[in-house]
Amino acid sequence: MREGSDRKRLLFIYNPRSGRGQVRSNLLDMIDTFVRAGYRVEAYPTQYSGDAVRAVIERDDGFSLIVCSGGDGTLDEVVTGMMQCSDKIPIGYVPAGSTNDFANSLGIPRSMKKAAEVAMTGRVFPCDIGKFNDDIFVYVAAFGMFTDVSYDTDQHMKNMLGHMAYIIEGAKRLPNVTAYSYCIEYEDEEGQVHEIEDEYLLGMITNSRSVGGFKNITGKKILLDDGVFEVTLIRKPMGPIEFMMLSDAVAKREIDAGLITSFKAKRVTLISEKPVAWTLDGEYGGEHERVDIACMKQALKILVP
Repeated sequence: MREGSDRKRLLFIYNPRSGRGQVRSNLLDMIDTFVRAGYRVEAYPTQYSGDAVRAVIERDDGFSLIVCSGGDGTLDEVVTGMMQCSDKIPIGYVPAGSTNDFANSLGIPRSMKKAAEVAMTGRVFPCDIGKFNDDIFVYVAAFGMFTDVSYDTDQHMKNMLGHMAYIIEGAKRLPNVTAYSYCIEYEDEEGQVHEIEDEYLLGMITNSRSVGGFKNITGKKILLDDGVFEVTLIRKPMGPIEFMMLSDAVAKREIDAGLITSFKAKRVTLISEKPVAWTLDGEYGGEHERVDIACMKQALKILVP
């Protein structure tokens, strides 16, 4: 094992409030794993929203690896910070949130100890990420039905119930869902440009095999490094029968194909007549009348099994 200044340096950023206290209870084991792998570890617990972005940007040049632990929002902040740095080093991810869609898509283990080992021994995977106007998202940008559930759900409820907290909170919203009128232009895999227009209850631009715990919602053959997003739009139900079908589909955690428009796209522009609230990786992303989304092919270096 290397000693002193010869050791590689690792910046460990973690959210102590994520995952029912899982980070705190596994903290020493994770740091021990990093040290045994030959790293000199600097641990940084985030203090407020956006703190991980700042921590990544303000780091000095001596670090060869960043590992973050928390929910998808913590990873989003670390990646956002990294994209603003000239020196883009690899990122390890130890998930500790309630859903962890992106980690599941990458095959990162649920066990925090095993995920920490992957951060030390895994391979660097060049993963796509998204540009959302002037912001960054890792695996999902969305508007409409249920998209505010993750950041509106009480943290205590999340800690107690995990993913079920989102389902319970989302079920409350069904009677009052709002439709959003959008003009949408997108460029497909072959570079062809298309235009569509309709009223939608939900729109998702994703690079993930599951979203909100719903698996295969965007198809079964999803590649995370192919330079395109999967776009899923759920249109406004026409009458009570279709609404009942949608309610039943949500209860079963399935989506009826008859209510869906889906396609792959390199870039997407969505224009509405009034500001619409968006969520980026489960966190509030602001209200926008126009949204320009582009896939940044293989821009993120992340460690996977």
